[in-house]
Amino acid sequence: MLPALMVFLLVVGVIVGAFGAWVAVTTGISRRRLDQRLRDVGGAVVEPGDPTVVKQHVEGALPAVERLIARTPAGMWLTRLIERAGAKTTPSAVILSSLFAALALVVVVRLVVRVPFVGPAALLIGLAMPSLWLMRQATVRLRRFEEQFPDALDLLSRAIRAGHAFQTALGMGAEELPAPVGVEFKKVFDQQNFGLPLRDALNELAERIPTLDVRFFVTAIAIQRESGGNLAEILDNLAHVVRERFKIFRQVRTHTAHGRFTGFVLLALPAALAIALSFINPGHMEQLFTEPMGRMMIGGAIVMQTVGFVWIRKVIKIEV
Repeated sequence: MLPALMVFLLVVGVIVGAFGAWVAVTTGISRRRLDQRLRDVGGAVVEPGDPTVVKQHVEGALPAVERLIARTPAGMWLTRLIERAGAKTTPSAVILSSLFAALALVVVVRLVVRVPFVGPAALLIGLAMPSLWLMRQATVRLRRFEEQFPDALDLLSRAIRAGHAFQTALGMGAEELPAPVGVEFKKVFDQQNFGLPLRDALNELAERIPTLDVRFFVTAIAIQRESGGNLAEILDNLAHVVRERFKIFRQVRTHTAHGRFTGFVLLALPAALAIALSFINPGHMEQLFTEPMGRMMIGGAIVMQTVGFVWIRKVIKIEV
């Protein structure tokens, strides 16, 4: 039972990791195209590495490691991921956690499973576990921000109609709105108070919260400050658009629920059958792990499962 269970966990980890990498690549390409279009319209997207106001930097357990990776693309990506996730950690702590998780997982797997390829797979999964957790936390935080964002736009609009300046309205939102919207608005308010131009502070917000709604918000503010207009009305219209997008998104999730459930069932079915056959006929299942042909069949099954899972997710994914 234990070998089949460990193989099931490894298969799930490999499939989820491959799907996450594929989604990251496709999302990055689409994001760069959208950034270029928004930059052409209002210049509202800032490139990574632009000068900003003085930022607080907390050194972790390995300051030398953090200074070493600070200028590398991987280090910048990890720092941005920690910021998006709202985690109280540092890149060096994430690296130490990855090494510890990888070592512990390899030791446990090698004690339980006597299959040659399991060790390297467990090593890769252990190294990726802290980063995957941060990505999950960042995704949850972004979804919570998107849900709160229309109410935040309404608050800004009402404050502007009451006669407050936009910067003052941001400060009111930072005090009255819950996290993460209030936290992000407070960062923008503090940055422009320290002397950073409002446009650059909003660009930093678009970098920390890489959602389409925030980019629309930043672009609308930039265009309004250059060409004029009723900012309160612009924010009301944007809040209405965001709410309508959420309605359509929920309808799409309702209609694609069957496809998502089918994908998870097809993903778990082979592993569940392997565990059941391990109880019914252990000698028959043991040949998959001891014979070269059996190992090739396991590898082929993992590849086909990954392709099928990614294909189903691609079919049911509808951009709103």
